[in-house]
Amino acid sequence: MAGYDIKVQNIVATASLGKSIDLEKVIEKIENTEYEPEQFPGIVFRTKDPKAATLIFSSGKVVCTGTSTIKDAKKVVKKVMNLLKKAGISTNKSPKIQIENIVASATLNLKPNLDKIAFELENSEYEPEQFPGLIYRMTENKLVFLVFSSGKIICTGARFTKEVEDAVKEISKRLKKL
Repeated sequence: MAGYDIKVQNIVATASLGKSIDLEKVIEKIENTEYEPEQFPGIVFRTKDPKAATLIFSSGKVVCTGTSTIKDAKKVVKKVMNLLKKAGISTNKSPKIQIENIVASATLNLKPNLDKIAFELENSEYEPEQFPGLIYRMTENKLVFLVFSSGKIICTGARFTKEVEDAVKEISKRLKKL
């Protein structure tokens, strides 16, 4: 992606069944589910292909995490919806699947001086005693970057891969100026 070796690490997607569901009924009917209500209020269901974890809540909300493509996130959510339907739990015919967060990493072609950047770049924080990376918050799109002295960066908060690509280009430009 975009000449910066951008790699999507994780995508979080959500969907809603449009109604509350009985989680006890779900664990009885669907294999490979984990449910410990004392520990966590939802069911954890893991898929192998594509590899992901899906959380199913009694509110009817479904959260998928762990995929590296939007296509795979949507595939996992649809797979879970089909399993719920087969288990006798009616769902929205075609639930709206929404991408909530994309976490991506990239390598910039520079070795940033984090002390200097923290001093000169607005909306950045750098506390090397607490965390080895600089935290930079882009105001125009609300994305957050972790910038490391090695030139590696992590971007979080995007909802589209194009948004990640554009933001990585922009942060690279800003860091090169400094």
